[in-house]
Amino acid sequence: EPLKFSAHASARLQSRKLEMGPDQMRKLNDAIDKAAAKGLDDTLILTKDAAFIVSVKNRTVVTAMDRASLDGNVFTNIDGAVII
Repeated sequence: EPLKFSAHASARLQSRKLEMGPDQMRKLNDAIDKAAAKGLDDTLILTKDAAFIVSVKNRTVVTAMDRASLDGNVFTNIDGAVII
C-alpha cells in the first residue's frame, strides 16, 4: 500500500519547507515496514532532517516537523519510534 499524507501533514511539509524526494520516501516506507513488523500502530519516525508521526496500519503520515522545531517537544500517543 502506498504511503499517504494527511491534509495536516501536507500543510506542515509546505509550511516547514520539508522536501519529500524519492530517497526520503523510500526511507519512510522502510521505517514503516520496520514498525509494522514490530506490531506498532502509531510511530515516531526520526530522520536527520525531520520527525514524522505515522499511522502504521494506514501507512499515513499524520504530522511532520523539521529537526529545528523538535527541542522541548513531547510526543504522546505513540507506541514506538524508528530512527533512520
